[in-house]
Amino acid sequence: MKAIQLKEPKHFQSIEINEPAAPGPGEVLVRVDRVGICGTDLGGYLGKMPFFSYPRIPGHELGVEILELGDGVSGLNVGDRCSVEPYINCQKCYSCRRGFTNCCRHHQTLGVMCDGGLTERIILPARKMHVANSLSAEQCALVETLAIGCHAINRGNPQAHETVLIIGAGPIGLSAVEFAKLSGAKTIVMDRVASRLEFVRKSMGVPHTILSQADGEELKPLQGLTDGELADVVIDATGNHQSMAKALQYCAFKGRLVYVGISQEIVELPHAPELHRRELDILASRNALSSDFTRIIRLIEEGSIDTAPWITHRTTFSEMIGEFDSFTRPETGVIKAMVELQ
Repeated sequence: MKAIQLKEPKHFQSIEINEPAAPGPGEVLVRVDRVGICGTDLGGYLGKMPFFSYPRIPGHELGVEILELGDGVSGLNVGDRCSVEPYINCQKCYSCRRGFTNCCRHHQTLGVMCDGGLTERIILPARKMHVANSLSAEQCALVETLAIGCHAINRGNPQAHETVLIIGAGPIGLSAVEFAKLSGAKTIVMDRVASRLEFVRKSMGVPHTILSQADGEELKPLQGLTDGELADVVIDATGNHQSMAKALQYCAFKGRLVYVGISQEIVELPHAPELHRRELDILASRNALSSDFTRIIRLIEEGSIDTAPWITHRTTFSEMIGEFDSFTRPETGVIKAMVELQ
């Protein structure tokens, strides 16, 4: 059976692996139809993702079809189209026992810490399947990206009368935009790439954008959109340690700063007195919860989230290796690339 393996940074290879065995109790055998390429995959390819290990079969944004059920599996049927929740948790640690399955102490993300879905068929836990028969395979694969932004916005908990500033208009930042809009809060997006901000305005219906400048003069444009104040909630989705340190200055008094992007570098907060003076909350956001997947599938089904603008590039399983490097370059205009396996 064919699979694509990232042997080391910037080195994909096509490999042959064994066909999966029959699913065991509580498991399902699935056929992989679509795999979304996300920032984690790009970071793993570039050697910049701290949780990534090599060699690895990537692929955690998955749209799949169930082929076979293991013993004891209920609520699923052969032929069901599903979105996969790729966060494999132990179900036993303190985090899991309290319901925080997204940050399980022994957490394994498919395609990051353990092999993922860039292969034809795979065995997965049935409890990680989210049935979405009314969605396309591509929409199913998109749910995980949206879930990251959903969880980040939930962490910041914006209210309808507040302002949310999202720094970074890559796929994770854009997923946060979707849920900031749904919160009713005024949404502002900042990025250093003008074409991304144009996408935000034209395709996502967010009129308020700020182009990040080398001179660091973003406070005045922000205050011009907030009646002279700063942002109640700031979401940093850049994964850039310099941006993450700088994000503090955009927070209003009693504001909340949420880090959803990940960096291997040390993040220094140069204005520590401001942290105390403004009584800021600094929050981390990791992965998502099962309830986020359920909510997103419902929102797509009812039309509250339009997935049409999201998928800008497509490639086939056989062509992915040759095209992948282009997905790392902002000038190619990639928002979300999908690998078509079926």
